[in-house]
Amino acid sequence: MVNPREELTIRSMSFRSISDVLPRRTDELLALVQGMEERAKSRSPSPTSRKDTAVVQLPLWGDEIRCMPNEILRSALFNAKNRNQPRRYFENEEIAVIGRSARITYTGKELRQSDESVWLQLIHLARQVPLGHPIEFTAYSMVQSLLLATSKPNPQHVVRLLDSLRRMQASSLSVYSKRLRRGISLSMIPKFEWQDEATGSRLPKWRAWVAPEMVELFGDVHFTHLQWAQRLALPSGLATWMHGYLASHRDPLPIKLSTLYKGAGCTTETPRKFKQLMATALGELKQIEFLSSFEIRGELVHVTRR
Repeated sequence: MVNPREELTIRSMSFRSISDVLPRRTDELLALVQGMEERAKSRSPSPTSRKDTAVVQLPLWGDEIRCMPNEILRSALFNAKNRNQPRRYFENEEIAVIGRSARITYTGKELRQSDESVWLQLIHLARQVPLGHPIEFTAYSMVQSLLLATSKPNPQHVVRLLDSLRRMQASSLSVYSKRLRRGISLSMIPKFEWQDEATGSRLPKWRAWVAPEMVELFGDVHFTHLQWAQRLALPSGLATWMHGYLASHRDPLPIKLSTLYKGAGCTTETPRKFKQLMATALGELKQIEFLSSFEIRGELVHVTRR
């Protein structure tokens, strides 16, 4: 028979031996759990890496449409000057914008409406690929899409296209908008390849890149749909600029001639001459059935869209 005092001693020893084991088992279990957590973290991408690998792409639209951020269509970035006028160079200069919602600064050679057509087509092609990836096209296909030639394109048309793309590549554009709550700076065409460096010959397919920041300028709804066939039917200049500006307003309000003069970046010598040019441009917009009516009363331009 076991002495009660001896039994107590045995039980005490058994309890101590179990308590000695439990911490060791607990430590092993904690180590196992921690190891599983570390392996899970290594397999899961961090929020930053997920953001870096996210696909950035422009909205999609139909082939009959070309699109442009509203702030640009309402500005003199692509001005309406005659293409025969000498182009000046801008050095971080503020560009006229109609309205108070945005401010644009630009560095580079002056851009005209013909350059805007090239950029519209480039953006149109860029909508099909993630931004930051190259867009490929042949020089002749771009010339034909812009209707630079009514018959077979010739080398001069290709030279004009190349000059336009080079101008936009050697540029810096900054847009400060209330809706963005910050400024966005970018090169209109960050990279452009058209020539074989080894041979100096023209590449069969040209490659251009559009900055990923462009998607922020477009936003979800802050861009305008332009009917491409209508634009191509207009003479490049004030008519195409007005087409873009008016398209960016669902119901355009009466606006002063002086405001349009500044917004289009015109340098016509007299207000009277600009008024005549505006009447001609509005007549062309009515002819292509973009406008149903227009009237210039004194200094105010009144239009009704179809």
